[in-house]
Amino acid sequence: LPVLVTVFYEALCPDSKYFISKQLLPTFKVATSIMEVKLVPYGKATTILTDGNISFECQHGPTECQANIYHACAIDIIESPMVLLEVISCMIQDNRLPQAAMQRCAKKHNVDNIEHIEKCFASSQGSKLLKLNGDATRSLRPEVTFIPTITLDGFQGRQASILKNLLFEVCKAFGDIEKSKNICLK
Repeated sequence: LPVLVTVFYEALCPDSKYFISKQLLPTFKVATSIMEVKLVPYGKATTILTDGNISFECQHGPTECQANIYHACAIDIIESPMVLLEVISCMIQDNRLPQAAMQRCAKKHNVDNIEHIEKCFASSQGSKLLKLNGDATRSLRPEVTFIPTITLDGFQGRQASILKNLLFEVCKAFGDIEKSKNICLK
């Protein structure tokens, strides 16, 4: 079974940006066959429910909330794991204008259903997705103290090492030397 790498991150966080572009994407490119990626944009945000309406307060302000929702919608809609990671990695480089970032990055990577991502963002669907991400982030034990937090098959040990050398940790967690030697023993 592939190692499930779950990334709890937020869209305007420099550490998240660094991890996704410098560790996650390059590792996925070489280790696609032994890993699966689940992205959970939310981070240290707060979900506010008032009269059935969902709103959010985000660590880096309202722009980050918008960007997190665009990320959540892209994750929900883009089916190819590689294309999704390329788009998210591109978006996180510059999320100051979340809508423009999503459109630019989705076009760059030939995503043909950009309007579905827009619809998701504009409807209650985007907020529902982000709320679910919040629920998942808050249910982590131990609780999130640093963003990004990464789990391998649900475990969040060895964060410092994962952040610096994801490939090494994925190989270790995968365990099957025979199946992974062309990836892990280079």
